[in-house]
Amino acid sequence: MSRTVYVNGAFVAEEDAKISVFDRGFLFADAVYEVSTVLDGKLVDNLAHMERLKRSLGELKMGSPVPVHDIPALMEELVTRNNVTEGMVYLQVSRGAADRDFVFPAEEKPSLVMFTQEKSVAVTGKSESGISVVTMQDLRWARRDIKTTQLLAQSIVKQEAAIQGADDAWMVEDGFITEGSSNNAFIITADGAIVTRQLSNSILHGITRRVVLEIAEAEGLTVEQRPFTIEEAQGAAEAFSTSASSFVMPVVTIDGKTISQGVPGPITRKLRERYIALARGAA
Repeated sequence: MSRTVYVNGAFVAEEDAKISVFDRGFLFADAVYEVSTVLDGKLVDNLAHMERLKRSLGELKMGSPVPVHDIPALMEELVTRNNVTEGMVYLQVSRGAADRDFVFPAEEKPSLVMFTQEKSVAVTGKSESGISVVTMQDLRWARRDIKTTQLLAQSIVKQEAAIQGADDAWMVEDGFITEGSSNNAFIITADGAIVTRQLSNSILHGITRRVVLEIAEAEGLTVEQRPFTIEEAQGAAEAFSTSASSFVMPVVTIDGKTISQGVPGPITRKLRERYIALARGAA
């Protein structure tokens, strides 16, 4: 059976879903998106995702075809129709269809597309063993804080990581790690301090990142929000990344250098356990 997807006001079978070839999301990546996790059939941290969606739309002066506060109900309906217990809901708002022109259309007609993906999120092989990452130059544009669909640079580094036999890439700019291909990057120092880059236009303002930092502070752990180098990461006691789709993911090698004896470290494991417990309770 095919999935049910949502396209501009209608729930339709995926094979019947259509979008205009003149849609600016297709022509210019003039679109923003969010990915919300489904755990136990419920959306995790979804209100925070809606707040970030509103921010992205505002930064690009883009409207929404339906009020943002009405979107969660549509997402929940999609989860129900597809009987998703664990997985993701992807939503994308574009500026809509218009004759091709770099200038924004005078009368935009925004488009909203949503679909679900089934995926194990609470327990995965990689979350148990940890992942390998390689570092690469950050090729992205300067407004990474806006969650746009301009993801070609991330796809390039992710593909190159796969070619090198790694699971992911951490991107580097001016000698400092910015973030992963689709996640925020963290290290833990020898004295137990959790380090992650501070919020700015250089990184995405991750929803999972924010919650994990709140958990860390509640646990009495030291948090330092600052840039860190590849060498500092390779010498760290532990490393991990955060995202809606992988929660807290242990990193056990960086450019071939073993981290935390090649297994997920105790602080990383604790943060993942606390996050999942909190997500289950608040979903």
